[in-house]
Amino acid sequence: MEIKDNELLRQFEIITETGLVAIEYSSQDRKLFLTKFCANNNENEELHNEFIQNVLGIAVERKLKVVPTHARFISFFRKNRKYRELLPPGLMI
Repeated sequence: MEIKDNELLRQFEIITETGLVAIEYSSQDRKLFLTKFCANNNENEELHNEFIQNVLGIAVERKLKVVPTHARFISFFRKNRKYRELLPPGLMI
């Protein structure tokens, strides 16, 4: 999966057969705020989860803490406890 970091629009993007899938973000201090998940017409849940996992891998590489603000990301963190160490101190989900 090739993820493009579009810094101008502040979103991570992938191109699928059904179109663009994007995760909008905001970066502040050493935190990455995941603000919106744009799936357009793509309903592939496995692809969405893999995309989120790869974006979290980018956050690990850049040594950033992740703050999920969209319900899609919050439910992902609840289902996948292994990513809880990416949350900043004091943030419980």
